[in-house]
Amino acid sequence: MGKVEFIALMAMLMALNALAIDIMLPGLQQIGASLDVINENHRQYVVSAYLFGFGLAQLFYGPISDRFGRRKPIIVGLTIYILSSLAVVGLIAVPSFTALLVLRFIQGIGSAATRVITISIVRDVYGGRAMAEVMSLIMMVFMVVPVIAPGTGQLILLFGDWHLIFVFMAVGALAVVFWMYKRLPETLHAEDVRPFTVSSVIAGFRIVLTNRVSLCYTIASTFIFGALFGFINSAEQVYNQIYGLGVWFPVAFAAVAVFMSLSSFLNARLVGRFGMRKLSHASLLGFIAVTFVWLMIQIFGPQPMPFALFLTLFALAMFQFGWIGSNFNSLAMEPLGHVAGTASSVLGFMGTIGGASIGAMIGQSFNGTALPMVAGFFTVSIAGLIFVLIAEKGKLFQPHNPRV
Repeated sequence: MGKVEFIALMAMLMALNALAIDIMLPGLQQIGASLDVINENHRQYVVSAYLFGFGLAQLFYGPISDRFGRRKPIIVGLTIYILSSLAVVGLIAVPSFTALLVLRFIQGIGSAATRVITISIVRDVYGGRAMAEVMSLIMMVFMVVPVIAPGTGQLILLFGDWHLIFVFMAVGALAVVFWMYKRLPETLHAEDVRPFTVSSVIAGFRIVLTNRVSLCYTIASTFIFGALFGFINSAEQVYNQIYGLGVWFPVAFAAVAVFMSLSSFLNARLVGRFGMRKLSHASLLGFIAVTFVWLMIQIFGPQPMPFALFLTLFALAMFQFGWIGSNFNSLAMEPLGHVAGTASSVLGFMGTIGGASIGAMIGQSFNGTALPMVAGFFTVSIAGLIFVLIAEKGKLFQPHNPRV
């Protein structure tokens, strides 16, 4: 498999996760009405249930993939993703919001394989700045999904109800499974195979949790991703209830995603020259600056903030996010190549569960204004900076070696 095809396949594997989140957003209002969800904020649980299943299952896929290889576990995970997606269609006869949340949780369990094992595969093949470059290119392709997914969901709703969205997800996952099965060889090196025992798993977790750099960058990523999940949870309400965009909601969502995709592309071009630390540290400080200005305008400016200004500030913040995400993840994984599967598992579990919890708190605090979301953005960015400073012993922009 060539580099271009490798990047495309890895991006598609990770994109199934983003698809399962973003394609649902236009349908949340219809889901709430169909399943008698009275509290509008409770519709956000469709996203949160998936994220919690996605985060919890990551604890297991890493150690399993370190023992049995990358291919088989990811095929099993995608099979769970497909079957749970198709099972939702059965809810037409007996609609139940609780049942939907259970199936979304199971769908997240299956999708977790795509996050943990995909990153492990990349780490098997690349390291250092090369890994950061490849991850940025993967993220660039991956970011196309938030651009098109809400619009795709909106288009599906023109031809049927929200159940068809799950059929679409199942078909997409089946195509990716077939591609991976035919083209991707096993990437786990024989010397890196770890026994799947309780003691070996605990030992692997200890390696991850006692590495200051990996742990602190993971916690920093957790806070920053909490901001993203907070917006995803409340995006439909912000765009529709505050600004009344209606069917134009997917367009506004896509506009911001384009900035994130552009950021990932530029990161891939620049990381080899400047290194992960310089780029990610600068972007984190930029994220703090933008969200501080945004918060001040939100507090002291006109209510609601003019939509053009809101979208501009949000796009600037997410542009910084594009440089933070892939580099922080690569910095966390860099010291742990010998336990890549377990490392990706633990770091993914912490990042997703923590980020989903923070995002849920931000989303559930929605009060008809954007203030809770903007305040949450600024707060988590400061928390992220604190843990980066701990990881770097108080010194930013200092590469530990020429490769990173």
